[in-house]
Order: sequence, then structure tokens, then C-alpha cells
Amino acid sequence: MSHLPTPGAIIYAKNLSKLSGFYEQVLRPTATHANDDYTIFELPHFQLVIHAIPPQIANTFEILVPPQLRSDTAIKLMLPVASISKARDVAAKLGGRIDAENYEWEFQHYRICDGYDPEGNVIQLREYLSR
Repeated sequence: MSHLPTPGAIIYAKNLSKLSGFYEQVLRPTATHANDDYTIFELPHFQLVIHAIPPQIANTFEILVPPQLRSDTAIKLMLPVASISKARDVAAKLGGRIDAENYEWEFQHYRICDGYDPEGNVIQLREYLSR
């Protein structure tokens, strides 16, 4: 029997502590490892790694407040939450944003809403709709 690794994604962070804290509070995952270089979060069937950008690169750019959105990338993470409404409140307190309720939509048993983290990475949150 083959043991395949858990699928996942890496988000590179200028401020590892702030970005890790954002995802920990918004997603409520299990943190399985953290050090000065990265934090690993376990979600059901998915691993999210927040990895520090090396200082020699991180020092070459600034994160604005609010952050400039990195919307010109070809990938957007879809991440599960128990409640988009609660995630919206938490994200706002931590320097990110989840779009207002009137921007939510439903698709394949999920309520969906876009937003961004404190460093401007565009994300999509999905809340399961029990029927």
C-alpha cells in the first residue's frame, strides 16, 4: 500500500508570526509544528504551510495597510471555515478582510466568499451548508 503525502499549499510570509496567527484564528486548524522559519497547519485532508520569506528578500518590499492585493496570481486557495460570518469578524481584527455578506454566493452545498489575508494574498472561504 502506497502512503501518499497529504496535499497542501505553502504561503510565503513577510511576517511569519502575523500571517500564521491570521490563519490559526480564521481557520482554526491544528498547528503541528512551528519554528522561526515556518508553521504547519493540518486541516482535514490538507496541510497549509506558512513559510517565512528569507530576510534578504523580505527587506526588499513593504506590506501596506491595508495590503495591496496579490490578485494577479493564477492560484487562489479555497479554505474551509465553520462560519464565514465569524471568520469575517476575526479577519478584520487581524489585518485581513472577508468581503461583505452581500458578496457571498452558494455553489455545490457551500456558502462561499472571497477575501484576503494581512499580506494581500487573495483567499476564498467555504462554509458547508447542511440541508
